[in-house]
Amino acid sequence: METSAGTRSTDALVGRVIDGRYRVDARLARGGMATVYEALDLRLDRVVALKVMHASLADDATFVSRFQREAKSAARLSDPHVVAVYDQGEDGDLVYLAMEYVPGRTVRDVLREHGKLSAEQALTILDPVLQALEAAHRAGFVHRDVKPENVLLTDDGRVKVADFGLARAISAATSSAATQGLLIGTVAYLSPEQVERGVADARSDVYGAGILLYEMVTGTVPFAGETPLSVAYQHVNAAVPVPSSIRAGIAPAIDALVARSTARDPDNRYADAAGFLQDVREAKRALPVPRPFGVVDDSASAATLIVPLATDALPGEYAPAGAQAAYRGDTPPPDKPAKAKGPKRKRRKGPIALLIVLLLAAGVAGGAWYLGVGKTVQVPTVAGLTEKQAQAKLAPLGLTLAVGDEAFSETVAAGDIIATDPDVGTDVREGSTVTAVVSKGPERYEVPQVAGMSLTEATAAIEDSSLVVGTVTKDWSEKVKKDLVISSSPKSTTSLKKGQEIDLVLSKGPAPVKIPSLSGQTKDAATSALTGAGLKVKYAEDYSKKVAEGRVISSNPKSGTTVPKGSTVTLVISKGPPLVEMPDLFRTDEQEAVKALKALGLKVTVTYPIGFTPFGRVVEQSVKAGTQIPWGTTVQINVV
Repeated sequence: METSAGTRSTDALVGRVIDGRYRVDARLARGGMATVYEALDLRLDRVVALKVMHASLADDATFVSRFQREAKSAARLSDPHVVAVYDQGEDGDLVYLAMEYVPGRTVRDVLREHGKLSAEQALTILDPVLQALEAAHRAGFVHRDVKPENVLLTDDGRVKVADFGLARAISAATSSAATQGLLIGTVAYLSPEQVERGVADARSDVYGAGILLYEMVTGTVPFAGETPLSVAYQHVNAAVPVPSSIRAGIAPAIDALVARSTARDPDNRYADAAGFLQDVREAKRALPVPRPFGVVDDSASAATLIVPLATDALPGEYAPAGAQAAYRGDTPPPDKPAKAKGPKRKRRKGPIALLIVLLLAAGVAGGAWYLGVGKTVQVPTVAGLTEKQAQAKLAPLGLTLAVGDEAFSETVAAGDIIATDPDVGTDVREGSTVTAVVSKGPERYEVPQVAGMSLTEATAAIEDSSLVVGTVTKDWSEKVKKDLVISSSPKSTTSLKKGQEIDLVLSKGPAPVKIPSLSGQTKDAATSALTGAGLKVKYAEDYSKKVAEGRVISSNPKSGTTVPKGSTVTLVISKGPPLVEMPDLFRTDEQEAVKALKALGLKVTVTYPIGFTPFGRVVEQSVKAGTQIPWGTTVQINVV
């Protein structure tokens, strides 16, 4: 991560309050995925490190979602050697992470200044790193990106590991110029299984820690190349060399630690950080007390010794009281080793013995060449050939072909050779074996069958297939339950490149139904209309002065209402007009009788049996008093 100074006036975020809580005070560093600022948490009045994701990542919805999940998980990891995650959130187009502020510098800064460390210095740093990884592995976390940039050395001598879980979020992001820079910085520490299959477990962290140890004691990474692909290829196809082959004088115990932790087969590594840590501590016991960076004698005082002081140091582990400002770089590396005091001794035998050995070696080599044993040939180009064709081309040169690993290739057909080890043009002795990397053809992954799954299940299945979820839309479905996947695009079994997007359609359940107007329809006709629309029917009855008996008065819910398919609608069926009780009108005045009957909703006809009405009284009625008759019935009364 590139550090920045004097950015208070040039960085637009400096001076701004993020999310109403974090006041950005200064820019600390800028890297491939984010810019880190020193900020003040106004709510808790504490300094924090605010990591703000670059716009190219913040615009990626898949990345933001994965980033939020990983940050929440990392926040649950509590260990003195882990940089604590306090908070994560969004403010407009900014996606940020609030972390523990750790004043100091990284192992990368130390290596950049001092080149390499002594074995005892390297193991003293590696011990708390492995403690942090051990705590993570116990909690079910995998770091996935162990490298010098993520190991912080505090000003008070502690070691902390940063960015737990964030590499997983980055892996889901779309490749861009920004993420390419991040890849170049990270690929030197990736395990073979991360390169080949994109998977990582505790043993992958062990591999990264082993590469970290290698770089600390040698000053360089084991594999280098012009492109990330060339470096990744070496991780998969070559064993990490032992450090003593690069830097003379490294103890066999360090070679053994590196060899086991960086084995290409994960099963041959430490199962997790705990086993690695146990062997590291065993090796530390046999080593001298760590010296300050850049100092080659033991004359430095305890106040200038620059060694990480672990909070849980082992009994007897070097931790001088009052040690100052670990890893500040106060002691620059000398131009050449300091000379030890005391009388000098002349050594004459060493150079003479060395000369004799060199002459003997030269004589043996010359003799071998003279006898024809050392005859060399150049490895020819066999890339693009089949195994049989390559064997035929190598045989006349006295070389044999061995088929090594397989690798995906977009340009080389399956079964043909991609590359060889040794490479084309390399001088090798006759009788040597050339190992070929054979193409598996283009890297393709089948779209999994996700129909009927929940979005969470479908996302997991797609990511397990090295693909990513694209756009998620919703639609009505008569067959698929709500919130389950109806279909994917492309369809299942389609072969895609790694990281391609799969669009999903989720079910909203059956489409809603609009209740039709049913008033006045017969019971059977209305029932048929509702059941045909996928609705259930219940019945109720009521009297109606307007709707004939047996026909629909109304529905509940009312007509025009939209309801989910399968809902129940109640039909109110008419029982005809309401009933009224016939009064006793005998000897009632004609006009009063007519008025009483009409008030009950009955119709009246009046007859005069004797042709005139001397009294004007009712003497007879067509319906017997007390009888229940329908509203609107016609009643006849005789008046005399």
